[in-house]
Amino acid sequence: MKLKKNKELSPKHIKMMQDAIALHQSGQFDAAEVQYKKLLQILPRNIDLLNDLAIISFQKGQLEEGIQITGRSLQINPNQPQVLNNRGNALKELGRFEEALVSYDRAIALKSDYAYAYSNRGLALKKMGRLEEAVTSFQYAISVNSNYPEAYYNCGLVFEDLKRPNEALVNYDCAIAIKPDYALAYSGRGNVLQDLKRLDEALASYNVAISHDMHDPEVYYNRGLALQGLKRFDEALASYDYAISLKSDYAEAYSNRGNALQELKRIEEAVVNYDQAISFKPDYAEAYSNRGNALQELKRFEEALIDYNCSIALKPDYAEAYSNRGKVLQELKLFDGAIQDYDTAISINPTFADAFWNKSILKILLGEYLEGWILYEWRWKCDASKPLRHFLSTLWLGEENIEGKTILIYTEQGLGDVIQFIRYAKLVEQLGASVILELPSALIRIGSTLGGQYRLIEMGKPLPESDYHCPIMSLPLAFKTTVETIPNELPYLHVDFLKKHEWQKKLSDKTRTRVGLVWSGSSAHKNDHNRSMPFEIFSTLLNLPIEFHCLQKEIRAPDEILISCNDKITTHSEFMSDFSDTAALINEMDLVISVDTSVAHLAGALGKDVWILLPYVPDYRWMLDRHDSPWYPTAKLFRQSSQGDWDGVIRKIRDELISYLN
Repeated sequence: MKLKKNKELSPKHIKMMQDAIALHQSGQFDAAEVQYKKLLQILPRNIDLLNDLAIISFQKGQLEEGIQITGRSLQINPNQPQVLNNRGNALKELGRFEEALVSYDRAIALKSDYAYAYSNRGLALKKMGRLEEAVTSFQYAISVNSNYPEAYYNCGLVFEDLKRPNEALVNYDCAIAIKPDYALAYSGRGNVLQDLKRLDEALASYNVAISHDMHDPEVYYNRGLALQGLKRFDEALASYDYAISLKSDYAEAYSNRGNALQELKRIEEAVVNYDQAISFKPDYAEAYSNRGNALQELKRFEEALIDYNCSIALKPDYAEAYSNRGKVLQELKLFDGAIQDYDTAISINPTFADAFWNKSILKILLGEYLEGWILYEWRWKCDASKPLRHFLSTLWLGEENIEGKTILIYTEQGLGDVIQFIRYAKLVEQLGASVILELPSALIRIGSTLGGQYRLIEMGKPLPESDYHCPIMSLPLAFKTTVETIPNELPYLHVDFLKKHEWQKKLSDKTRTRVGLVWSGSSAHKNDHNRSMPFEIFSTLLNLPIEFHCLQKEIRAPDEILISCNDKITTHSEFMSDFSDTAALINEMDLVISVDTSVAHLAGALGKDVWILLPYVPDYRWMLDRHDSPWYPTAKLFRQSSQGDWDGVIRKIRDELISYLN
């Protein structure tokens, strides 16, 4: 603020004005305001005084008063572009966007190269949702002042809203080129890169933003999201914690902190974080849905339903909440309601892959295979799924004639899935195709017993050329498999001759009935909490007159302690290099008893009698209510009669074993 020469001003008035300006510049707004008002009583039409007083009102947040004062100033002299710009800013802050636009337009009409007015006009248009016009306004600002980093930054924000990420990046980069310490531009750049799934680059951008401004909680929050996407969950927690330290009521940070804790299987802690998020933001639909997910994993299904209902009540078009509620209804065997929720989610978002995927699993579980296999192809678009691999050859899903052609069948999902669906290789070969079969290293040797003229390739090794390719889990779709047409000729895998004799020597002569046991699978399996049990529950069988053998390679630490104190079961994990060893060991058993793991599939594929223990709502392949499996004719299924009731299953197994021995 400079004191302008004015013939109206006496030396006394000049001194008063100098004092007022000094007070204003030192931040003593109330004292300066008193001085300005005293002077205005003497000089009521002095526009400099009016404009300075208006600025104080704006600085104090007294926007309406400031607008009134600028009105007085503009009545005296309407040709003041800076005053019109300031007035527009105040109107914008009050949400009076149309009036703000009028004020900016008047400022620009008076000063056609007024970059600040163009930029502020763009901000108002952004608030009004008139995004294309906002871009134009920011670009006008840049055209008259190419060295205006804030205009580039705000233009980048609008391009983000318009889902034009590459143009947003260009604008953020321009802002940074002009202003290398522009933390907000680095932050915005990080957000775009995160949306583009370029997470490492996003993280680097957030780190630079933080190096220039360590006190912006939003950057730490977004950095946490990027770390979470990179599965660096402990680091994500630390980033959320820093965001919360800067903003103690940061509901979004608490909610996503809960998501990271869920990924770390710290479910109870996750619930506490969702509680915090909801306490700070009671209308936070996403936090209710996230808490529902955690409660679902804790098998507190009724509480989860309440949370999903709250989430949907707050956000009726929340497709994710409907899909998640459908999963709970499925766990409660309320299948009609589950299908309805999946369909509602799909009607809200017709490209919502998770809802299609969830519906596919339920359809296959219900035995509605033809629809289920079609929907199952949505797995490639789910965030949780690995992306579809790309080949130069053509994807084959059963439509084209492949006689005389070469087809690659490649591995996806778990080892048990591969063992179950590898049977289809024979059907593909019968169509006249040459089959290349890609398998994990653990299955290469047992896969060589499949028969046929397959060319086996270990995963990770270079693949030969082929005319067609098909993911192994799409083969039931390719052959339009129904329950009645499942290819279940057994055995379709066989024991390696050398391994057979090697394991016969290891086990020596049999004096009792031999039973192989598997009570837990890989702890990394997504559904492991539902399918595995502690050895302690299984151990109640060990007082029967049976020679028990552990068939699993991975034994968890608490179970190892119990097994080391128990001479009723023999372990072999140190001798099991791959599934050819597991197959040879299974071959020496009279019976295999297993939870739903790859060993159960291998026993079934070998044609061995296998009893499979299943949770209340099992994996889709085991269907419902039946005690046999159309996939494995030698299998017998033992199902929980209520959620989590493994004790009841073991009692049934014990009774059956006693009958088996007799």
